[in-house]
Amino acid sequence: MREVEYRSSGVPLEEYALTRRDHRRQNQSEETGESIRLQVEEDNAKCRADPARAERRRQAFEAAAKLMQSFKKQDHEIMRWRVRLYCGHIIEIAAHYTYTDPISAGAYSKRCPECGEDEQTIVAFEPIGLRAEPPEPTEPTPPPPPKKPTRAQLERRLKALEEENERLRGKLTG
Repeated sequence: MREVEYRSSGVPLEEYALTRRDHRRQNQSEETGESIRLQVEEDNAKCRADPARAERRRQAFEAAAKLMQSFKKQDHEIMRWRVRLYCGHIIEIAAHYTYTDPISAGAYSKRCPECGEDEQTIVAFEPIGLRAEPPEPTEPTPPPPPKKPTRAQLERRLKALEEENERLRGKLTG
């Protein structure tokens, strides 16, 4: 596993005063959520009117779910984060260990499990640690195979060897 330097923003467990930026991000999140809800309602109405469309949609969702299931990660690849939501509640979320913070991992906002509010933006976060320790490597990783030389490199090498061969033949006859 590669080393990652994780970021923190604020301290979720300490007192936190919301900033203008927090209020602006929360408003943007709510507006985006409302826009998405309207698009989903419109698409649902189209699916109710067109059974073929509904079937294509169902198949697409099944394919996406199957693809997501194939990407299961081991516990040692999952970083846990403690986050404070806009509503003030503190929750734990998880993301792949390669992300330096939960927001870049796509966790811009969450539904709060305590108050039930949707689209609660993350205002503070800190890494907790991996779900599990990485396993010890069983054997060292083999070095990558050497790169194959290009045709031009091989031709240069061949010419040099032919010149060396001529030089040595000249020594033998002379």
